[in-house]
This record gives sequence, C-alpha cells and structure tokens, in this order.
Amino acid sequence: MTSRFPDHLAAIDMGSNSFRLEIGELSPGRYKRIDYLKETVRLGAGLDKSGLLTEDATLRGLACLGRFAQRLRGYEPAQVRAVATQTLREARNRDAFLLRAQEVLGHPIEVISGREEARLIYAGVARLQPSEDPRLVIDIGGRSTEMILGQGRTPLRAESFQVGSVSLSMRYFADGRFTEAAFRAAQVAAGAELEEALTPFAPQHWREALGSSGTAGAVSQLLQASGITDGAITPDGLRWCIEQCLKAGRIDKLNLPGLKEDRRAVIAGGLAILYTLATHFGIQLLQPARGALRQGVIFDLDERLHAESRDREGHDMRDASVVEMQRRFEVDTTQAWRVAGVADALHASAAPQRSPIQARELRWACALHEMGMMISHHDHHRHSAYVLGNVDAAGFSQSQQRRLAELVLAQRGGLRKVEPQLANADFAVQVMCLRLAILKCHARGPVDATALRLELSGRQATLGFSEAWVLTHPRTLFLLNEEVEAWQRSGALKLALAPR
Repeated sequence: MTSRFPDHLAAIDMGSNSFRLEIGELSPGRYKRIDYLKETVRLGAGLDKSGLLTEDATLRGLACLGRFAQRLRGYEPAQVRAVATQTLREARNRDAFLLRAQEVLGHPIEVISGREEARLIYAGVARLQPSEDPRLVIDIGGRSTEMILGQGRTPLRAESFQVGSVSLSMRYFADGRFTEAAFRAAQVAAGAELEEALTPFAPQHWREALGSSGTAGAVSQLLQASGITDGAITPDGLRWCIEQCLKAGRIDKLNLPGLKEDRRAVIAGGLAILYTLATHFGIQLLQPARGALRQGVIFDLDERLHAESRDREGHDMRDASVVEMQRRFEVDTTQAWRVAGVADALHASAAPQRSPIQARELRWACALHEMGMMISHHDHHRHSAYVLGNVDAAGFSQSQQRRLAELVLAQRGGLRKVEPQLANADFAVQVMCLRLAILKCHARGPVDATALRLELSGRQATLGFSEAWVLTHPRTLFLLNEEVEAWQRSGALKLALAPR
C-alpha cells in the first residue's frame, strides 16, 4: 500500500491530561504543521489508589484514539509514532490498556521513560526555537515535570520528576476549593520532589529558561490576556495568578481571561509547580517555547527513517545509545559484532521478508547480549536482560527495551523462561538466530558468517552447512545438536541440521 500523504509524519502524544495528534511536513531547514488535534482526556485522573487505570478513563482514551485513527487513514505505519508518558508508566494494568488502545488506533504505542520524554521535548524546542545559548527547558505535564539543560540541539542533562498539574491538583485541591494552606502544601510537595535538581539545574548553568507545552502555555496565555505581562511568566505574574485563585475561592468561580475550560480544574497544581520552580531555581523570566514533545517525536521519527534507508544524514539515537551501553558495561565489542554478523546473515536467509526494525532489534540484542558479564559471568544472560530492560537508553521506548531484554534472556539455556513470547513467530525466529550465532562464535575467534544458512518452512527450521565445515568444526556441531534438542523440548519451532 502506498501512502496518500508520503511527505507527512504524524506524532501522537498520550499525556496524562491531554492527548495530542500532530501531523507535520519536513523539508531542509523548515517544519510545516499540517494538522493538530487536541483532546482533554484526563487519563492521569483515572488512576485509582491501587495504581490501576479505571474503565471510565480507559474509555475516554479509547474514544479519543478512535477519532485520531480516523484522521490517520491513508498513512503508512512508518509515518506514525505514538508515545505514552507518565500515567502509563505508572499504571499497573497498562499492558491491558495498550492492547485495546493499539487495536483502536491501528498503530503501535510506545511507553517512553521520563528521561526519553525529556530528550524528545528538548528535540522539539531546539528545532523550532533554535539558539546557541545554554538554556533550561521545563515541561509541566499532568503527572510529571521534565527539566532539560541543553545548548544548540544537544541536551546536556535531562531529568523527569513525578509531580504534575493533575496529580498535585487532585491531591491538594480535590474539594474544588482554593486556600492559602492548600497552595502552601502543594508548593512544599513540589519542592520536595524537585529538591534533588537544585544543584544540577542551578542558574549558573543556563542563560534563558523556556516553558514547553500545557501548563506553561496556559499560564502564559492567562497572563497575556489579563494584561499582566506580554506572555512571559514571572514570579510577580505567578503571585498574581495565585491571588486570583484565592479571591475566587473555588474552581467553579474562577473566571479569568485566557483561561480555557479544560485547564480550570488543574491550574492550581500547575501554578504551585511553576511558582516553586521560579523561587527555588531563580527563574525570573520563563518564556513560552514553540516546540514540545509531539514535534520532538516527529523529528526523531524522521531521523529514524533516514537511518533505516542508510541515508548519510540519517542518525538514530538508538544506535548511539547501544554504543554508549557497550562502553559503559565494557562489552567485548569484537565478539558482539561478530555474533551480530552471523545472526544477521541467518535472519536474512530465514526471514527474507523481515522488517527493518526486526533486523535492527536483533543486531542491538547481539551488540548487548554480554553486557551482564560486567556484573557476573555466571548467568550473565539474566543480568544482561535485567539491565537492558531497566537502563535509561535514549531513543528506546520502555516496551522496545523489554523486547530486547526478552531476546537477550533467551540467548542461552532452556527456552521455557520466554515461552509466552515464543508464541510470536517473528520473535521465535530472532531468538533462534541469536542462539545459533552465539554457538557458532563460541570460540571467540574469526568466523565465516556465510558458513551456515537457516531456512524456515512454517514452524520447521533447517540449518544447512557443508560437510567440509563439519570436519573442521566438531565442537560447534556438538553444540548445534544440543540446540536441536532444546528446540524439540520447546515446541515453538523445530530445528533440524542438514549437512550437504
């Protein structure tokens, strides 16, 4: 199928307060917005005390995604990227929600880490509001606040803190009343969460401060419409906003120019966080930023597509993260890429219709399969899987890291530990290619990546090799025969050896 809109890229930001869909078109040095849809879903308000997403919140989210899906008809999967943030990072039943949500949307949904969210926010701001000055970018969402230090297009430090306008408003203004005591308590709570950032994000590290997206944008509009500032957020302006809330006394009586209805219920929590940031971090002037998470997702998607097409200008942050993890965990890179070469050749012969991302995930798993050896050689595959599934890795979603961790976990030993995942035929083939490549490279010396050929027919895999190769590799043949038995016990795929 060919896309009706080949030059368009789309991003869906499933935030804790609002869901947003942005469609854009990129050309050298230029970004053009094609369409923008926003709905207040309040997903974050639907987390109950047990950390479960309620059915009402789930249905609100699904209804919104259904409308987004209608707008995205005619777009190829590679043109669309959907990301979910803090609420789905927290929700204990997020997997159940994601199954339903992905079916409605028709596209995969990635749950991204807080630091990855911060990196993408900065990518959006840096491209749409370029500057070479050291800058602080702040994004106050519904259940988290991201802070990023950067210069040019490079984020130098990115952190995420679990405090947001929705969560703070629900905790301290749930009864609908504005009181001085509630504002003080909300500011103390915000300050406690943000206190660890005081030194790394101190004023000497930046020259300008920018506020991205929801809360900062809403307060900026309020101040401008009320004639208090030109849209800049200042400590005096924030004090004025809080005073207006106290004068109104209640959420339902707060009526200020520029304050949209969907922001009324969460404005107090947002103001408490902004005032805490201003006073604790010495922010005398916070300007609204033109970029946000959704544009950062589009720019990142564009770089991924260029990298997959082997464009010289393409840069996929995930490749850089893999190299950095290899360095940090002192991976034997010669062995890692030796295994990757063999696994890639096996995968190409067994799954000639494989997608680019399946091939890349297998290579990343090969590159990092021994990272756990830094912890212990014993059961290193389990250490590798745990670290890979939990480390902050720029560019990767949490769900993609889990898939890589499952691949790495399956690299050796019995297959029962990944039996549910092996029901996915694509995953099972990736596992087989990884395991066979490790066996072939077990001597940690030079290998001929083309000596083995894997062919697949239904659930039957056949590994072919020459009689001459067998004569010179008896120990490898012994290991391959043991591997045949391992797959026989699994039942996911069958493996047979076929000397020729």
